[in-house]
Amino acid sequence: MSDTSATVEELQKSLQAQGIHSILVQFADIHGVAKGKLVPVEHLRQWVDVGAGFAGPSIWGTGLPRLGPRSEYYARMGLEHVRALPFMPGVAHAVADGFAGGEPLDTCSRQLLKRQLARLQERGWTLWVGIEPEFFLLRKDAHGTWCVGDTLDTLDKPSYDLKALQRNHAYLDDMRQTLVALGFQLEQIDHEDATGQYEINYRFDDALAAADRYMLFKLAAHAVAQKHGLHFSCMPKPLAHAPGSGLHMHLSVTDAQGRPVFAHSADPLGLSASGYSFIAGLLHHADALAALCAPTVNSYKRLAASHSASGTTWAPVWKAYGENNRTCLARTVAGRIEWRLPDPSCNVYAAIAATLAAGLDGLDQEMPAPEPCSADLYALQAQHPDAMPARLPRDLWSALAALEADTVLRHSLGDAFCQQFLALKTAEWDAYAGHVSTWELERYADGF
Repeated sequence: MSDTSATVEELQKSLQAQGIHSILVQFADIHGVAKGKLVPVEHLRQWVDVGAGFAGPSIWGTGLPRLGPRSEYYARMGLEHVRALPFMPGVAHAVADGFAGGEPLDTCSRQLLKRQLARLQERGWTLWVGIEPEFFLLRKDAHGTWCVGDTLDTLDKPSYDLKALQRNHAYLDDMRQTLVALGFQLEQIDHEDATGQYEINYRFDDALAAADRYMLFKLAAHAVAQKHGLHFSCMPKPLAHAPGSGLHMHLSVTDAQGRPVFAHSADPLGLSASGYSFIAGLLHHADALAALCAPTVNSYKRLAASHSASGTTWAPVWKAYGENNRTCLARTVAGRIEWRLPDPSCNVYAAIAATLAAGLDGLDQEMPAPEPCSADLYALQAQHPDAMPARLPRDLWSALAALEADTVLRHSLGDAFCQQFLALKTAEWDAYAGHVSTWELERYADGF
């Protein structure tokens, strides 16, 4: 028996000893939505070596045909981080990679991230990512209209509201217990700057594990919210006059000896030359990155320099960076980079992969970074609108056009994935552009 076989056998016995009868084999479609199926634990060897089978064209973005040897999508599970699900008794969770025809599937976003990480590993480097999930708790009222789940959550400036934490303690503590049981190292839970909006922070991890963990976070959050009659929402901006949700990512890199690559203690911003070039790559490719990090029509309602009822907005609208400057697209802090572009509607694997590809291009080309920004860009916009840095795309269509035109980033990520992504997101934009909204009817129906 090989070492791998021994490991599989040992894991199977351990799971069965815990009362586990099934494995939830989970992967992400191109939209970043969790998909999968339940399979019996006694056939664990099959799920590891071959994978659980799915009809390929039934999954968004695979690009697989309806017939032939490559029509079947196989979700091949890894042995890492297999754990019991507290909200599904008798079921363990496992993350899977996409395969077709016995080969890694080039349209699988997890495989996409692994390919980018392999480029980093060739240098002996490791990417560490700390993800900050922001989300809304919503519900539907008696008329089927979406609204904030807590009807008493009405403050104009609700950040850090303790009364809301008390009212929603049952959900939040259920989340705490669930995440702890799943191995998360929690750091804080708070009410964010919009009514119905919360943030739960947990410890950073290497990039692939961080992406896997965020997918597990969402799986848990949906299940726990349902128990409490609520909806966990990753919609970037469900409320027109309130801030939206970001999915900020704290990025740092260490070399083979564990030394920080981006940090330099003698620099005013605490950054090394590599750190500056990485940021330059992010800013250079920012328009195309917007398509992958902010991939919905609604994302650009968040990425707008609009008024907020709370008087505060942190939307990273301008392509700039600065020391502890939350009005910039990239915030530098303690020798690491907070990348503020992504929102929770993104495919987290694709967003990290594209971000890494852009940063590596900055490093490879030794791109010079612009001068750091020390101004409050929202205040600067009001006083000196002509002095502003360039803006991000204002809508999904413009971001998709930027990705289409960015041949360097597309080549790095692979045309197969980008073609599927662009086709689906263009169709999404076309559907939105053809929709006649209530706003339009009220403004134009009898206005001329």
